[in-house]
Formats: sequence, C-alpha cells, structure tokens
Amino acid sequence: MNKVIELLLQHRSIRKYEDRPLSDEQIRFIVESAQAASTSSYMQAYSIIGVRNKEKKQRLAELSGHQPYVEANGHFFIFCADFYRHTVIAEMEEANMTDSLESTEKFMVAVIDAALAAQNAAVAAESMGLGICYIGGLRNNLEEVAKLLNTPKYVIPLFGMTVGYPVHEPGKKPRLPLAHIYHEDAYNQDEETYKKQLQQYNQTIKHYYTERTGGARTDTWTGQMAQALSQPTRMYMKKFVEQQGMNKK
Repeated sequence: MNKVIELLLQHRSIRKYEDRPLSDEQIRFIVESAQAASTSSYMQAYSIIGVRNKEKKQRLAELSGHQPYVEANGHFFIFCADFYRHTVIAEMEEANMTDSLESTEKFMVAVIDAALAAQNAAVAAESMGLGICYIGGLRNNLEEVAKLLNTPKYVIPLFGMTVGYPVHEPGKKPRLPLAHIYHEDAYNQDEETYKKQLQQYNQTIKHYYTERTGGARTDTWTGQMAQALSQPTRMYMKKFVEQQGMNKK
C-alpha cells in the first residue's frame, strides 16, 4: 500500500462542484499527465477538447441528457478518438493510409489511446484534490456534439470528463469481487461459480443502496444490468463512426 494506491482505491464520481474554475496551470498538468499515458505504436491517436464557454457547456449538458454538472464544474474535458492528424501526415509524406485508418483495428487503437489518456488525466486531477466524473451521455447525439465542437472527419468525441472542486463526498460504490474480475492462465467459464459470485455481489449492492437512500432504493446489480441491456441505446453509432471514416474495414 502507498499513496498512489490509496488515491486509486478512493475514487468516486463527483457530481457537485464549487463555482470555481481550474487554473491554466491545473489544466496544463492534467493534459500533460494524459499525454504521458501509454499509446499504441506511438500513434497518439486522440485529442482532448477543453470547454470553457458557458453557452457550449450548457448545450453539452442538454445533449448529454440534461446533466447539470456538465455545465457546472471547474472545467469540462472531451476525449476524442483522432486520426485526423494522420490524414495530414499522409499528405505530408505522400503515403496511402486509407485502408489502415478505416480499419477496425485502428479504430480500437484510437479508442484505447483516448481511454488510457483519460484515466491518467483523472488520476492527476484527483491527486490535486479535485473530483471528476466521466460523461458517456455525450454520445447521445454525436452529430450535434461534432457540430458544436467543429470536429473534422476521422475524429470521434467519445466521452466527457467534468473536473472541479467537490462540494460533496458520495459513498464509494462497491465493485465486483476481485475473484469475478481476475482470471489466471485461462478464463473461468463455470456458470455456477459466476452465479454464486453475482448473487453475493447483489447482496452487497442492495445493502449499499439501502444505506445510501434510507431504504428508498434496493436495486441489485444484475437487475440493473438486465434492465439497461434489454433496452438498446445509441444504435446510430455504427453509422456515425463509419461516416467519420473509421471502423469501415
């Protein structure tokens, strides 16, 4: 155990912030920390868009499902899969990269690069005493988001991240037991073991919600997942990604 591990284990999503903007120095350190993350084959296939403009943040809050903390925070970062600069490289170097850039493999590279950078940014922010919350709702309407941010072809806004000074301390939401996540040498496909572990986890989650809401909510994790995954969402995504020139081959 050390301070870094303690910081990681204390992570929780913060949805209420002081009305206090991040300094330019804080933003720079967060972005530089993101850039220090691993990147596949040195491709650095991502970009980060910081949003200060109040009207844009308000609109992004609406597009993200009317989440007020997208508007009210210290700074809002948007992480994008980005191969646009590589199309510029293709022109500079007189190289034909189209087949590669339109492949599923390179789409995955860009998404993974962006996710790795974002998690570095999150840890950097939390190390400064700031709170963060990932915003997947940004993908509710990417066509409108792309217009608002003026993103070119080969760029896909993936998710946002609110960052700011917390004004509340929510309870830490229990994760799945380590034994359910970590496999050694091969994937454990024993369904009976899985069901037993999930039933135990359901009791943990039920207790968590009961304590948090004073008995008003008694959800189980499997019940949440069944409800969420029985209702397909954002089914336009494949078409949008392909329109942006990615994941076509």
